[in-house]
Amino acid sequence: MSGIGIERRFEPRKTNNGDERRLAVDGEEEEEDDDGGNGKGLEAWERAYADERSWESLQEDESGLLRPIDSKTLHHAQYRRRLRSLYSSSTTSRIQKGLIRYLYIVIDLSRAAADMDFRPSRMVVVAKHAEVFIREFFDQNPLSHIGLVTIKDGVAQCLTDLGGSPEYHVKALMGKLECSGDSSLQNALDLVHGYLNQIPSYGHREVLILYSALSTCDPGDVMETIQKCKKSKIRCSVVGLSAEIYICKHLCEETGGSYTVALDESHFKELLLEHAPPPPAIAEFAVANLIKMGFPQRAAEGVVSICVCHKEAKVGGGYTCPRCKARVCELPTECGICGLTLVSSPHLARSYHHLFPITPFDEVPSSLLNNPQHRLPRFCFGCRQSLLHPGNKSSFRAACPKCNQHFCIDCDIYIHESLHNCPGCESLRHSKTPRFESHGTIFAALEVLNMQDLKRGVVSHMGCWALACTVFDSVLKFKILTD
Repeated sequence: MSGIGIERRFEPRKTNNGDERRLAVDGEEEEEDDDGGNGKGLEAWERAYADERSWESLQEDESGLLRPIDSKTLHHAQYRRRLRSLYSSSTTSRIQKGLIRYLYIVIDLSRAAADMDFRPSRMVVVAKHAEVFIREFFDQNPLSHIGLVTIKDGVAQCLTDLGGSPEYHVKALMGKLECSGDSSLQNALDLVHGYLNQIPSYGHREVLILYSALSTCDPGDVMETIQKCKKSKIRCSVVGLSAEIYICKHLCEETGGSYTVALDESHFKELLLEHAPPPPAIAEFAVANLIKMGFPQRAAEGVVSICVCHKEAKVGGGYTCPRCKARVCELPTECGICGLTLVSSPHLARSYHHLFPITPFDEVPSSLLNNPQHRLPRFCFGCRQSLLHPGNKSSFRAACPKCNQHFCIDCDIYIHESLHNCPGCESLRHSKTPRFESHGTIFAALEVLNMQDLKRGVVSHMGCWALACTVFDSVLKFKILTD
């Protein structure tokens, strides 16, 4: 009986201890929820949705239903829309492009840049995508230069001078940036105007303003400053992160730039990258000019010399100016001693494709994809991957309007953004071109091609502007003599 009594006596204590442990654990969970809310008082499930922003991954279809967004298809649709707009602005390849650009990026660091409608803040989003833009800009415009200017406390400050090194600008951009005060559009334009007014006539002067504020606090007449920029042929463009502002729209209309407002982070990145390709040249700059350039040789690895860029002694590497024999660290740049523009032949080749853009591929309609009577290619002509989904259903594909070859999404983007040559057209061209064993009859082989394709092919393959012009003139003389 005593054993039974003891067992009965301890049963309530077990139950109470278990309840206390449960209460203690629940209390700790509540404390953790309160501590992890960052002062916003959100529940755990609310914080998960707030961090992931899953509502942005939904879109409304034709029937009014909400469906998740296919990120790959959305990216391709944005790419094709951007490609069409770029091609429509340079149809028939007659519009000249500004290949040597001098661009200042003006970043608004006023108190409006600290707003958190873009996660985690506007300033962080602008800095992150500005880094992507700088690298893309130099990839498409290797002969161009960029400078960074910031606006805060009503004052414009130069963060970096004009230069051709992306790492130099990215390092400055990733530094400690703080937001404070008001934004002054006039002070930024005055500062940039003073720098760009010294640029040679062959350079294209541009300003890209990443504006977060809803107003501008100026010490004088901003309209007068806008007219001064217009007179100096400075193209000003604005990408806004807030609502549309009249003064920014007026600035872009007067100077021939573009004004856009970002809806979200992905839209902001898309709008920013639209400024990477060179814009059409202004009429006053469309006159043909001869630009003196030097092609320096890379110095030996064991040579010690003083670099004119950083005024420091360096061992090995670098390039030697062909005119004054000065040493520079990287290309392209301008010699600090004689002022000669120093480039390499690949830089010219990478800049040249903007003058002869590839025609955008046509999207194959779904009616042809689902029609069994049409025998469509089963494999991508570029990567030879299957264009069929499981079940032999055709996936998205694009066709070249000239050679009618079909390509997948990845090859379509790679051809237009990196390769700049259609593999199908190139294969047809090489198959039609006769092969000659003697170098003396190379002009007869080149004469088969039309002049525009010849000019593009020689530059893209030889990579040297001077050699391309020499061959082109020789072939032209050959055609005149044979005709």
